[in-house]
Amino acid sequence: MAGPSPESSTSGDHGNDAVVGGMREHDRFLPIVGIGRIMRKAIPENGKIAREAKEFVQECVTEFISFITSEAVDKCQKEERKTITGDDLVWALSSLGFEEYVEPLKLYLQLYREVIVSLC
Repeated sequence: MAGPSPESSTSGDHGNDAVVGGMREHDRFLPIVGIGRIMRKAIPENGKIAREAKEFVQECVTEFISFITSEAVDKCQKEERKTITGDDLVWALSSLGFEEYVEPLKLYLQLYREVIVSLC
């Protein structure tokens, strides 16, 4: 009897190379090591984070990025553009109700552009 097909893998099982939606799972998600590092900054020094918690945040972050990017893509398609810019992502955050992030990200985007220009 054959085992489950790669497409039937559960989303919480990131320890393998299952194929979901035409992509290997480890290509769909941000590296869990990076997720863990970010999470550790927010907990007490002696705190611990279960792998399940890291995987949950990993899936949430992936979904959030897809959600914002999809909104920005829709805007670009309506404007007949192929390239998504930082301004498009800021617009998407605003249009989706994430107003509290808009001003800090506009500032970050401005500073990022200044640094890039100074490096050229």
